[in-house]
Amino acid sequence: MGIKELLKKVDGQQRRIEEMRPLASETVASLRNYYKIGLTWSSNAMEGNTLTESETKVVIEDGLTIGGKPLRDHLEAYGHAEAFQEMMERIQKENIAEDDILKMHHLFYRKIDPENAGLYRKNKVFISGSHYPLPDPDKIPDLIKELSANIEKNRNTQHPVLTAAKAHLEFVFIHPFVDGNGRVARLIMNLILLQEGYHIALIPPVLRTAYITSLEAAHKNDETFLTLICRCVYETQRDYLRMIEGLESSQFN
Repeated sequence: MGIKELLKKVDGQQRRIEEMRPLASETVASLRNYYKIGLTWSSNAMEGNTLTESETKVVIEDGLTIGGKPLRDHLEAYGHAEAFQEMMERIQKENIAEDDILKMHHLFYRKIDPENAGLYRKNKVFISGSHYPLPDPDKIPDLIKELSANIEKNRNTQHPVLTAAKAHLEFVFIHPFVDGNGRVARLIMNLILLQEGYHIALIPPVLRTAYITSLEAAHKNDETFLTLICRCVYETQRDYLRMIEGLESSQFN
């Protein structure tokens, strides 16, 4: 299924979601917590974090340590949950500025590497397995400002899902931080979706290989990557609708 067909399905699901709004406050709170865990787990797992979804929930909600799992995996869960909260607080903003990006990275990374949290990398880096060079450090501030401008331009000319997906891609190509770039890219993508009235999109870890392959291919042609994101948006919408229907009906029983 191509991008156009997927976006038609996304639009149909979006209309159903909008028809069900406003949601009960209890439903909103339940969904927000569910997707905080879901996005934290899936986004961290894409980068090799070994915590399961249920373990991620226990770490974030109960502050417990999972035996046999690395300390860093726990710190990534805590940090991503904090960055998620920051993302949610910025939904009402009309743009995504450099400060927003730096703040989300700072919250994610501050317990892991406080000296580099919220700061651009200072050295030339390379992505293992990639044939494409990353920008020099001195170009990063201008590239991030250009990213912010491109997001606003695309909001006025493209489907919101494509705006979010292209911002995700552009940020990954800049790779501004020493680590945590993928996590922040997915937070930026989801912040755009939320600002545009859509819902959080989860990229399941089972798609990790397809995701990485499509990112590399996108240097020449971004269609495969955009299709993958459109499909993830659609599948998450379907799950979201099922959850809404279940939560709303349970409150009247």
